[in-house]
Amino acid sequence: MVIAGGSGFLGRALARYVAAPAQGAWDVIILSRSAPSMPTPARWVQWDGVRQGAWARELNGAQAVVNLAGRTVNCRYTAQNMLDIYTSRLLSTRALGRAIQEAAQPPHVWLNSSTATFYRDARDHAQTEAAGDIGSGFSVDVARRWEAALMEEELPQTRRVALRTAMVYGVGAGGVMQTTDAVVRLGGAGAMAGGGQYVSWIHERDFCRAIEFLIEHDLAGGVNVSAPEPLPNREFLRGYRAAWGVPLGIPSTAGLIGLGARVMKSEAELLLKSRWVTPERLLKAGFVFEFPQWAGAIAELVHTARAEGHAQR
Repeated sequence: MVIAGGSGFLGRALARYVAAPAQGAWDVIILSRSAPSMPTPARWVQWDGVRQGAWARELNGAQAVVNLAGRTVNCRYTAQNMLDIYTSRLLSTRALGRAIQEAAQPPHVWLNSSTATFYRDARDHAQTEAAGDIGSGFSVDVARRWEAALMEEELPQTRRVALRTAMVYGVGAGGVMQTTDAVVRLGGAGAMAGGGQYVSWIHERDFCRAIEFLIEHDLAGGVNVSAPEPLPNREFLRGYRAAWGVPLGIPSTAGLIGLGARVMKSEAELLLKSRWVTPERLLKAGFVFEFPQWAGAIAELVHTARAEGHAQR
């Protein structure tokens, strides 16, 4: 397995998962600008995510390629940051497409990141692959162009999947919980702007299991990679507080969230957009989630965080 953009939290988690004997002890190659910051069961090969180079040889004969490359969207949407978000996704995807097209033995499957924010702000019904409505705005445009870039090259021997992934919750450096745990434990995680907006999420282990499932099963095109039971923000945060044993959380208005986002150099959309996304294609194909419900998922993650000492950091 070749994991492009694999030196971050998700890449390291996926490498650990597939390299374990229980998953067949895959040989894993990570393509990234810099080596992983902590021990990872993978061989690192440098790439810049743009130009063809020696890294392209790693794709020849690979079983699977997983592309996780892309600048974080947790930033202010300045002109420069927006350009970086576009280019980091589109150029890396196109570079992989060219390398796969030129490979003598192209990989059987190419799983490329997309995002669950592909769909509109949904507060009336769940957004599935078949019945979801494409949204509008910058984030959605990024997703549409990203998925289009995945399909640009003629690759008759390689099945392509766009991973419309929800927020992945897991324990460790670089993960979303590194930031959100502190907010919850300090009592700042009350309902946001009324708390009616839906939160789609997935446990780190189910994300890795879904990747393995998609490699083994004949699905192509857009696939929602999210837990089957998203829930409103107020219930999501209530469950998060309960897992940490925090009885109360201070609620916040949309205006206060906007102000906080500016201070944190982020965007309020990340908290206010209703992402009501369900994994219809995965479920119909027979995928079984280990953590379908948020209460069980966050309880397990908090237990792991306590056991590993992350709660003290």
